[in-house]
Amino acid sequence: MSAETLTSREVPKKENRFQVWRQTRPFWAGLLTMLGGVPIAYLPYGDMRLGNVTLAMATTAGAGALIIGVLLITLGLTMWFQPVVRVFAGVAAIVLALVSIPVSNFGGLVVGFLLALIGGAMSASWAPAPEPEETEDAAEAEHDGAPAHEDETETVMAVGVPDQREATDTTIDAKGGRNSAG
Repeated sequence: MSAETLTSREVPKKENRFQVWRQTRPFWAGLLTMLGGVPIAYLPYGDMRLGNVTLAMATTAGAGALIIGVLLITLGLTMWFQPVVRVFAGVAAIVLALVSIPVSNFGGLVVGFLLALIGGAMSASWAPAPEPEETEDAAEAEHDGAPAHEDETETVMAVGVPDQREATDTTIDAKGGRNSAG
């Protein structure tokens, strides 16, 4: 297989199932979005103990941060299991990442904000690979020197000609195209 050959969409081998599943959806975008939701949701509720000193990052907007973090994790899972709505999930993740800056300790100390922002952008820009049948026809056409579809010129000609309509009773009564409103 060359580097330009796409993976097949057939039933994968046992070792290859995860790789095929990962390639048919915005996997890395979902992973980054979920990883961005964790610090955004955790930091307002977490605390760190240094000996006898407890350092708490608790804020008054802890519920808002928890909601934003849980929504980001949900959007990351949506990117994985419903790749059809990847653009909506990506835009929603970007908006929630931006909202997390004032709500959740500067977006989870900027780490969660950046992860969610990059994951949302990757999801919004991800596109599935073209079908293997299309690439095989194009590859055959390159090797043969002939067009992939012989009726291609007929289709182009038919598209350029608009349908002709017959005159109906309503066009006759239109009084030459002038409107009489009143």
